[in-house]
Amino acid sequence: MKTIIILAVVIAFALGAPQAVDDSRNAQILRYETDNIGVDGYRYAFETSDGISRQEEAELKNAGTENEAISVRGSYSWVAPDGQTYTINFIADENGYQPEGAHLPKA
Repeated sequence: MKTIIILAVVIAFALGAPQAVDDSRNAQILRYETDNIGVDGYRYAFETSDGISRQEEAELKNAGTENEAISVRGSYSWVAPDGQTYTINFIADENGYQPEGAHLPKA
C-alpha cells in the first residue's frame, strides 16, 4: 500500500511540473523559400513555430568592375522571453552591416 501511495505522489509531482512554453529544440519549420539566382544574387525566407523568421535578398552591384560588391537586404524577428517580438531590418554592403530596429539605440 505504501508503494502505491509513493507512486501516486511521484506521478502527481511529475504532472504538476511546469512545462517549457518556448521549446526551440522542438520548433517546426512553417515556411521555407529559397531562390538561388546564381552569381547575381539570392533570396530566401523562413519562419518557425517558435516565432523566429528571417528574409533576405542579395544582388551583385557593379558587376565586372573593381567596385564589384554584393548588397544584402533583409530582416529577422524573434520572440524574446518577455513575450515581445523584436525585429531587425538590415543592409549589408560595401558600407558594412547597418541594422535598424525600434529597440536599438540611435546614434
